[in-house]
Amino acid sequence: MPLDLTRIQALCFDVDGTLNDTDDQYIDKVEPFLRAIRFLLPGRDSQRAARRFVMWAEAPGNMMIGLPDRFGFDDDLARLSSWVSQKRKSRIKHFRPIEGVREALVTLRRRYPMSVVSARDETTTREFLAQAGLDSLFTCVAGAQTVQHTKPYPDPIYWAARQMGVSPSNCLMIGDTSVDIRAGKAAGAQTVGVLCGFGEEPELRRWGADHILQSTSQLTSILLP
Repeated sequence: MPLDLTRIQALCFDVDGTLNDTDDQYIDKVEPFLRAIRFLLPGRDSQRAARRFVMWAEAPGNMMIGLPDRFGFDDDLARLSSWVSQKRKSRIKHFRPIEGVREALVTLRRRYPMSVVSARDETTTREFLAQAGLDSLFTCVAGAQTVQHTKPYPDPIYWAARQMGVSPSNCLMIGDTSVDIRAGKAAGAQTVGVLCGFGEEPELRRWGADHILQSTSQLTSILLP
């Protein structure tokens, strides 16, 4: 079903693979290991093999996202994550925003209130936004612990919609994986899948993405014709 632009009053963005170029960072880490055995790889192409591995690993990773919520140990994991972050606080993490995203967000912000809806913790989400110079563009940030259940549940989209003063059905959820599409659909929002991250087009379409873009930076072409 094509997007109904007349319904869209606010935008919700995933982070990893949607605003932050996380998949290429993972590929850069995996590729050196595969390079050592590239003689075993199709076409001896370690870069392509690394990308395929990261994409393959994304599916079970997405399946695991909702398990802590389902079995009630998400708060325990959050406390552990916070403890680890404090122990490693001297280590500076460098993020890599997806090319063209900041310019697109600045343009979109003139028309739409925007929020971040991420399954990562709020601390590192805000670190990324600050480092990328994006923090002032968003009305609110929903992290993994902002509401009782994170994506693929609709709860963070409900919460973000309230902060932006709109109905969830008038939101557009933008993300790179089936988790984002499922959360958006469950909230009654429209959804856009982007191919600059972990997901692939057949999977995103199978879960009902209303539109597919090669990159998040192309949003302006459909929302601001």
